[in-house]
Amino acid sequence: MPTPPAPSRATLRRLAIAAPCAAVALALWPAAARAQDAAGAHDVVVLAASASTEVPEDWLTVVFTARREGSDAAAVQAQLRQAVAAALVPARAVAQPGQIEVQTGGFSLAPRYAPPRPAAAAGPVIAGWQGSAELVVQGRDIAGIAALTGRIHSMSIGRVGFSLSRQARERVEAETTAQAIERFRARAAMVARQFGFGGYTLREATLSTEPSGPQPLPMPMMRAMAAPEAAEPALPVEAGKATVTVSVSGSVQLK
Repeated sequence: MPTPPAPSRATLRRLAIAAPCAAVALALWPAAARAQDAAGAHDVVVLAASASTEVPEDWLTVVFTARREGSDAAAVQAQLRQAVAAALVPARAVAQPGQIEVQTGGFSLAPRYAPPRPAAAAGPVIAGWQGSAELVVQGRDIAGIAALTGRIHSMSIGRVGFSLSRQARERVEAETTAQAIERFRARAAMVARQFGFGGYTLREATLSTEPSGPQPLPMPMMRAMAAPEAAEPALPVEAGKATVTVSVSGSVQLK
């Protein structure tokens, strides 16, 4: 193939002049983009609004616990199984989906070590075993769950707490969210008028809900073990109120 002709001196001079111009254009492009972004950020206002709703708590949770200890691990484990099985008999008899729900909780078994002796060369010595088991009863039938506590004798009441059911929480969150959004829109329109603008457009918004989940149960409330034949009155309980707060924050473009 024939060798292409070498570029002339005039061509080389044009290339030498065009290269710096291209470099300057590339350097100016990011600055122009930043200036355009800065211009678009004018007349932007950051706002926030919130709404709160207080509703009665409708979900009762009672956690029953059993603790056993002894020198034999298998015997302690068997005692815990018997305690849970005995408690499940009256609990299952009244269980209804959504009203009274029953489920087993934690089950643990751990060694209990003897105090260390300075003269002993061996490692720690197991002096016995201790374990615990839980049974969780929860639901919207507050009176039924309170009455059930008097019929379970093989386990003690470990924790008691009220919260909102999933249905109640979803309903309250939907209503409160609508109120918070309406307040955000009203605030944005008011700010636009005060700045001398005719309206606004939404740029971005973020919603947050408090509390976001079930409330923690209070500290343990233990009771003494009763004889199997003894009948106990229902546990006195009183539901409180929960406050659901929805916050809306974001930015608007005044126009």
